[in-house]
Amino acid sequence: MKFFFFCLSLIFSFIPVFAQSWEDTIWQEKQYKTERISSYDKSGGNDDFIVIPKHSKVTIAEIKGKGIIKHIWFTLASKDPMIRKNTVIRMYWDKHPHSSVEVPLGEFFGQGWGEEYLMNSALIVAAPKKGKAMNSYIPMPFSSQAKIEIENESDSDISSFYFYIDYESWPKDPPSSLRFHALWNRSITEPQTKSGKENEWALLGETEKAPHNTDNHFVVLKTEGKGHFIGLNLYVDSPTPMWYGEGDDAIWIDGEKWPPRLHGTGTEDLFNTAWCPKEVFMHPYFGYPRVTDSIGWLGRTHLYRFWLESPLSFEKNFQFNLEHGHANSLTLDLVSVAYWYQTLSRDPFPILPKKEFRQNQPEINFRHIHQWRDSFRSEKGKRKVWGNE
Repeated sequence: MKFFFFCLSLIFSFIPVFAQSWEDTIWQEKQYKTERISSYDKSGGNDDFIVIPKHSKVTIAEIKGKGIIKHIWFTLASKDPMIRKNTVIRMYWDKHPHSSVEVPLGEFFGQGWGEEYLMNSALIVAAPKKGKAMNSYIPMPFSSQAKIEIENESDSDISSFYFYIDYESWPKDPPSSLRFHALWNRSITEPQTKSGKENEWALLGETEKAPHNTDNHFVVLKTEGKGHFIGLNLYVDSPTPMWYGEGDDAIWIDGEKWPPRLHGTGTEDLFNTAWCPKEVFMHPYFGYPRVTDSIGWLGRTHLYRFWLESPLSFEKNFQFNLEHGHANSLTLDLVSVAYWYQTLSRDPFPILPKKEFRQNQPEINFRHIHQWRDSFRSEKGKRKVWGNE
């Protein structure tokens, strides 16, 4: 009998570790009120949007009390073709002076480079028509206040901005002090090889076995506090047709030394795929919503990964790095958006660069490749050259 009760207590002790699915809770009585803030036309007309003038900020939601934002839906129109890159979303929790979210709108909602395309994941969805409808299903708890701000940094107005913000109003504090955060980062990397060459797959000589140096890594997130990391969007713009994804991931938790216990084997492996994929694929937890249609892997590729089954928990600090090519051998334009929960920090996170510093690198196309061929022919003395010499 004692053994029976011991086993029973052991089972119940593990129950909170596993997240409940909607099937486990949808039939249960709810203790919250369902609320919404939207852009509907309060005059009774059909102009169900707001205008956000150029170079201006608008607070679209300021919720007082306790609750959880459960769903956000946006769509917008502007003459600026880069409006999704030139518009910023910020979120503040519990009257904190610093924003917990400060990300360009498109990249927060899984659309890079100011483009519009479909994305279908558990947390972020860019829906028809052609990805124009931006949705978030990330739960965002608060204890005293939630504030969402939109800044139009463009030189053009947002002529129509439509939104829903669906939330639950709770009679008591959410059962956690952790708050949702999202951070944007960008780096145009340079090869860190001894020769200075962008050597990958030993195409330009023997592949280097470089010593570990985190100074040369791309940093997805570095933060102090208690929390857990839930995922990222990674936007890769490659100026070479060479495979961009030999770089490993390395994640340090709570100040551990090299090598960290979470060390990966390659970029596509981190995103649950294999063998240098180049095809659109979307799963609730990971995917490739956009891939390049150019030669090799030249151009733009978007990857995402969410750790919903087991978020990466930390007590003191957290750092997530990526190599840019094997041993940091490639030039890449890397943009990431990290998503995580943590205690509110006394210090602000890095300030988002202004739009002038967030613009895309020029697109490389067949014209540039032909110019590369001409340079190659000149290097070979303009003799008969096929191109594979």
